[in-house]
Amino acid sequence: MNIIYYNDDTYPEKLRRIYAPPQKLYIIGNDKILNEKGIAIIGCRKPSKYGIEMAYKFAYGLSKRGINVISGLARGIDSYSHLGAVHAKGKTIGVLGSGLNNIYPSENKKLCLEIIKNGGAIITEYEPKEKPLAMNFPARNRIISGLSEGILVIEAKQKSGTLITVDHGLDQGKDIFVIPGNITSENSYGTNELIKQGAKLVTNIEEIIEEIEKI
Repeated sequence: MNIIYYNDDTYPEKLRRIYAPPQKLYIIGNDKILNEKGIAIIGCRKPSKYGIEMAYKFAYGLSKRGINVISGLARGIDSYSHLGAVHAKGKTIGVLGSGLNNIYPSENKKLCLEIIKNGGAIITEYEPKEKPLAMNFPARNRIISGLSEGILVIEAKQKSGTLITVDHGLDQGKDIFVIPGNITSENSYGTNELIKQGAKLVTNIEEIIEEIEKI
């Protein structure tokens, strides 16, 4: 485990520009990727089969194109996004809402090892023994969006924590990409609403790459 302080040369420049940047980051893995191009992939914790397939497919495809995947290591969309990147032999960043001694959920400890093995990183602003407290996760989301060039949303309910990350992203001037969902599914309410509000509807990775190459 290493610690990166705000004034260190290795501190990610993108985080310096966000509201309330973390004063230090605890990290296991490759600190260089914190300054590389990446897409945050986020969504609900209880995804449909469609959501799982899309998270894995887009993460895999973006990783194959050399774009890092950033997510929160939560159950559901987050986990399958990290997994897609790992299986593509790509780099992915997991941002915790707890300390590094308290990986949450615990079943993702093996996934964390695979992420690090592939040149990725697990990071957090919380002290190593910090527990996964509910209040930590909304704050954690500003780091997920802050490290990215854009945010891809895959399935979100009407009142979803995913939308907190989107709000942070909008405040930070990030592009918001959304995969459309079945209008009869409660998991698609939030995503389809984002499209109505002007988020960019995407159906393939090329549409995302085209936008972030302009940055």
